[in-house]
Amino acid sequence: MRKVTILQHRLLHYRTALFSQLRRTCATRNIDLHLVVGQASRRESTKKDEGHLPWTHKVHNRFIEVGNKDLLWQPLPDAVRDAELIIVMQESRILSNYPLQLAKIWSPRKIAYWGHGRNYQSDAPQGLREQWKRFLIHQVDWWFAYTQSTLSILQQAGYPQERITCLNNAIDNEGFLRDLDSIPEHYLDSLRQEISADSQSPIGLFCGSLYADKRLEFMIAAADQIHAVLPGFRLVVVGDGAHAAVIRNAALERPWIKWAGVCKGTEKAAWFRLAKVIFNPGAVGLHVLDAFCAGIPMATTLEARHGPEIAYLENGFNGVITQGSPDVYAQEILRLLTDHTNHENLCRGATESARKYTLHNMVNQFADGIERCLNSPSRT
Repeated sequence: MRKVTILQHRLLHYRTALFSQLRRTCATRNIDLHLVVGQASRRESTKKDEGHLPWTHKVHNRFIEVGNKDLLWQPLPDAVRDAELIIVMQESRILSNYPLQLAKIWSPRKIAYWGHGRNYQSDAPQGLREQWKRFLIHQVDWWFAYTQSTLSILQQAGYPQERITCLNNAIDNEGFLRDLDSIPEHYLDSLRQEISADSQSPIGLFCGSLYADKRLEFMIAAADQIHAVLPGFRLVVVGDGAHAAVIRNAALERPWIKWAGVCKGTEKAAWFRLAKVIFNPGAVGLHVLDAFCAGIPMATTLEARHGPEIAYLENGFNGVITQGSPDVYAQEILRLLTDHTNHENLCRGATESARKYTLHNMVNQFADGIERCLNSPSRT
């Protein structure tokens, strides 16, 4: 079997299903997939987001804290040094990537990047860090792009399209779909009573971490305008984070806002069942897939510092993307909530998108890309 290795400086819990399924799929194609994982840095460890797989190669990372950045070195175990292909994350701070890329001068081993193409949250998109990242784009044999947004970045940089695999980054949403289907009507009625709503009340939902890039003050300002026009409107906020005080204070002054805190499982799914629209004026990431699974349009803004998954949100098809002030955002959501035909069309588009952006599809695209890379000549 042909040996391929993926390096992850830490194994995130939401990636365990991906790697398990990818390993099985690769095995059917005569590819022996290995996964090397380290551990979180001191600062990352507070997130408690690491997962476990029994078949991984575990190594001990070394970290250097420089300002608010963690530079790291991840050792490469002897057991995987003979891999034909090594896939690394496109992160400039991973110092151990550079010797692997330099070794291409004398080694037939191929190196591939898996990443965003650029830092979507960079404060200096034309700064030295991003220029260095753009230079490194060309120093690999293959690219595994997160989304179509990444694909566009690589094409604009002049990287050969035939050496790019667009993964359409996804997570395992089967559990969330089961939770959505399992909610009894009496439980939904109890939640409506909790927020003084009835079956016809328009309910907006925010679900995610509460931090600056989520534009929480913007969301509250827009919600005020919506409630002024539709007194039955309710806003439910699920999540917690560094800027939770913004939501807590807003809810104290507005009885129509409910801060539910962190919700998981059926409790989280129940709020999605009640919602008519997902509020997310700030950064959009993988959580857009929750909206699609629930068959609900998401509303965001063009100006926010989005992750690459913003590529999944199509204005007028499965969601709403506005530009400008909270007034504009509020008006678009009011139109969505009062135009039932438009709302139904967007819900239909969200459901269709849920079938496209699945973990199953991502696994097959990943395996296809690995196979194509192995069968292609090295890129000099």
